[in-house]
Amino acid sequence: MFSNFFKTFLLLTLMAGLFLFVGYIIGGEIGLVFAFVVSLLFNFFSYFFSHKIVLMSYGAKPLSESEAPRLHAILAELSQSAGIPKPPLYIVENDSPNAFATGRNPKNAVVCVTSGLVGLLNEEEIKGVLGHELAHIYNRDIFLATIVASFASAIMMLANMARWVAFFGGSRDRNRGGNPIGLIALLITAILAPLAAILIQAAISRQREYLADATGAKFAGNPMGLANALRKLFAASRRIPLEASPATSHMFIVKPFTGETLLNLFSTHPPIEKRIERLTENRG
Repeated sequence: MFSNFFKTFLLLTLMAGLFLFVGYIIGGEIGLVFAFVVSLLFNFFSYFFSHKIVLMSYGAKPLSESEAPRLHAILAELSQSAGIPKPPLYIVENDSPNAFATGRNPKNAVVCVTSGLVGLLNEEEIKGVLGHELAHIYNRDIFLATIVASFASAIMMLANMARWVAFFGGSRDRNRGGNPIGLIALLITAILAPLAAILIQAAISRQREYLADATGAKFAGNPMGLANALRKLFAASRRIPLEASPATSHMFIVKPFTGETLLNLFSTHPPIEKRIERLTENRG
């Protein structure tokens, strides 16, 4: 577990450093300050409003105890095991089986499942899935993911600015016979910075998924419930894809797309077989 936290810390530091570097390349010390201010604004907005936007974007609705008494009972049991408040339960009416958690902290968190998941899994498997989502809340992964996504979005915004600066600034430099080194640096930054941001975001997401699997299995008391659920969810989600935004795909327990990623480096989710292997290794 310490290894996961350490890797995440290094990756997050690298993301922040990349962000400030892009700002510096664009505008020197002024660009650095601008990048810092932009990062504060992005994170402030994401901290307070991102969870509401996510729920609205997928049409999630509250699921009352009278509608799903067993689901609420399982969630209450797991929350007690985790030592955190029982979060509200939401549902998305969609045949594609999946689940996610959102919210800035345990007191404001929400767990959401699709109707397809409820109809597909048995009670032990649902317990494994809800334990996984509570683990994300317990480990503060939602807050971390919000920060990382904010940095990635801001880096892409700055990279777009770099392209414009390179285009217009480069034109002026050429007319004046200026040195093209600055233009080349801007173009390289504009191309490589967004790619690096995506790679770092994906790497952080994969580390947190592994950690949530292990933590959630402890809450549930049996790793095989989650392992079996992952098998079913992966197979069913390929048959019935969920139309999810790339910006929020990392939030789901399994990748909500049918297409295979060309490079594992770009995937926000570890391979299902690797997740199951780690869970079964910890059995007992």
